[in-house]
Formats: sequence, C-alpha cells, structure tokens
Amino acid sequence: MAENSDHMAIREMPRDERPREKLIKHGVQSLSNAELIGIIIQTGCQDATAVELGQRILRAFDNDLSAFFGMSIEELDRNVLLKGIGPAKACQIKAAIELGRRVNTHPPEQPKIGSPKDVAALLTDELRYLKQEHFMVLLLDNKNKVIKTETISIGTINASLVHPREVFVKAIRQHAAAVILAHNHPSGDPKPSAEDRAITKRLLESGDLLGIPVLDHVVIGGADYVSFKESGYI
Repeated sequence: MAENSDHMAIREMPRDERPREKLIKHGVQSLSNAELIGIIIQTGCQDATAVELGQRILRAFDNDLSAFFGMSIEELDRNVLLKGIGPAKACQIKAAIELGRRVNTHPPEQPKIGSPKDVAALLTDELRYLKQEHFMVLLLDNKNKVIKTETISIGTINASLVHPREVFVKAIRQHAAAVILAHNHPSGDPKPSAEDRAITKRLLESGDLLGIPVLDHVVIGGADYVSFKESGYI
C-alpha cells in the first residue's frame, strides 16, 4: 500500500503555504526541515510530494541528517525506508549538507596583500580575458587583509567613470584602512596610460584628504602587470 496515498500535491496547497513561496514571504527560518529538504530535491515521487519525501527522510534517520551525510549514495539507494529518494535526490541533499559543513568549518579566509604580486595573483585570472576595462578597488583592513573587492566601473577608464566619490564611499562603508586600485588592459599591455596616471593622482589626493591612503595601483595586461608603486609613479 502506498504511503500517503491521499497526499495533497504542492501545487494544490494554498499559495502562501508552499515551501518556496513561504521562504520568499517569511524567510528561510520559517521553514521546517522537511520543507527545506523539499526545496532542495525540488520534486516528489508518485506517492509523495517533495515535502513528504523530506518527512520520510527525517523519519528514516531519526531527525539526524548527519547520518545521511555519512552514508554513500549506494547505501542510500538501497535503504528501503527511503522509497522515492533515488541517486539524483540523494546527491542533491548530500551536496547541500556538504556546503553547510564547509561554511561552518572553513570560513573564507581574507587574503593578505604584502606586495603587488599578491594583487596580481588575486585578480589576474578574473581580469586577463575581459574585453572591456574593469576598474576595481581592494578595500583593506589595518593589517592589509582584503575586506572586499569592489568593481567601480566597466568600460574605457576615464575620470568621469572613476570618480573619487565612487571609490571612497565604498571604503568608508566597509571601514577600510587603505585601498589598492586595480584595472585591466584588454590589449594585453599593462603599461599605464596618461589617463591612468591622472586618475591615480586624483585618487591619491582624495585618499590623503580622507585619511584612507591609496597604497598602489596595479594594471593587469594578460598575464603581466605593472605596479605604480614599484614603477615609481607613486
């Protein structure tokens, strides 16, 4: 006899009781564990909705989802208590649990900038193949660790696009102690232009006035880079 043979399909539930709509309206904290699982696996099976499958999973593991994490896909597929949970749904749940584990046990570490080489290592892969210039600012704490990386403008770099206000309002909001400027040259030649030098001079002066120094400006072209500080431009 099928379990929950008289179940109500999610589409038949009142709209504000459906898991996704409930999450959007009331926040993720309002959802039960079964509803969260239902959102992860997305679809039910012939005799159960996605949420009912979530309830089935919780019963099978006495509400201890860490047990689910410890089992292989093959073991889960053979578990008679998990009828309707095939390998695809098992993979989805295990992936979600693993993401949660990584967030809790491996918080992202802030990179520390000790040289222009560190800036290039951080940004080259992101910038080297772009077809337009991207002007970015690295916001640093008082130990030169990156708080955040912000994109200020996209397009041909000029003074109208890169205004001190746009750079330093972000630094102030993040309580940055200093900033490093960076942008790419799609041509592959990292040699700073006259416009690059004029913008850097303007931002240096603004940083000095605000007490948020500009430590460097790194121009990335292909796999190469030029540091304003190393080159004596600042």
